[in-house]
Amino acid sequence: MTIPSKLRPQGATPRGKALIRIGAASKSFALPKGGRFDAVRNVTLEVNEGDIFGLMGKSGAGKSTLLRLFNLLERPDSGSITIDGQELTALGKKALRDARQNIGMIFQQFNLLQNASVFDNVAFPLRIHGSHDKAQIEERVRACLDLVELGDKADTYPAQLSGGQKQRVAIARALASKPAVLLCDEPTSALDAETTRSLLQTLKDVNQRLGVTIVIVSHELDVLGAICNRVAVIEDGAVAEEFALNDGDETPRKTALGRELLQYARAANASATSAAKEAAHV
Repeated sequence: MTIPSKLRPQGATPRGKALIRIGAASKSFALPKGGRFDAVRNVTLEVNEGDIFGLMGKSGAGKSTLLRLFNLLERPDSGSITIDGQELTALGKKALRDARQNIGMIFQQFNLLQNASVFDNVAFPLRIHGSHDKAQIEERVRACLDLVELGDKADTYPAQLSGGQKQRVAIARALASKPAVLLCDEPTSALDAETTRSLLQTLKDVNQRLGVTIVIVSHELDVLGAICNRVAVIEDGAVAEEFALNDGDETPRKTALGRELLQYARAANASATSAAKEAAHV
């Protein structure tokens, strides 16, 4: 399937170059009884254009807070955030608002407007920025809904959709402004196994066909192993290790989660190889 140019992100960095740079970023929160909690501690990361990059860690490790630094939903106390050549931490309010059009985001609980149709949910970011006429919005929304295979649900309301369909609407909405980056915060944790596999395939299609760089937070090894090419393990707000999933034994794993993911990847590869051999003998 060839994706039409009207769906492709504009002005993306050449493939393989660093699209996202997190420079020594830290974020802390005040505690009710005094003191501060260090949620993100001096994190430096680079995500290349075209990556599907995973942030994994136990509950409370700081991975979701780190993800929210990428688009300044949480502003770091120190450090820098650079997306597609723009240092977001140096921008004023209007420039930051414009820059965020290059960054889509989907959430665990979908965050859809319950009293708006599927069409209006996807159209929402285009309307609030005010730079598109009615015909442009119509064309863009229809294209995004077709991409996530919900073209026949434009007039449906969120309450009438399954969990997987709601998340697909959220993906379509996130893609409406033609972003170069898609941030995903635990996008499958509210979904069953079959729906999760289908949603992951949709995200792969978005990455491969549109060239959108994806950063995904998850604690589920099967999700990260199925979709990511690189992963960073977050522990106590810091990067404990970072590696490519195809490294195999070349890079010794430093963390328990890293070793578990390696074992999962080995098992998945062995299963895929066995299935291919069986198919070849049929």
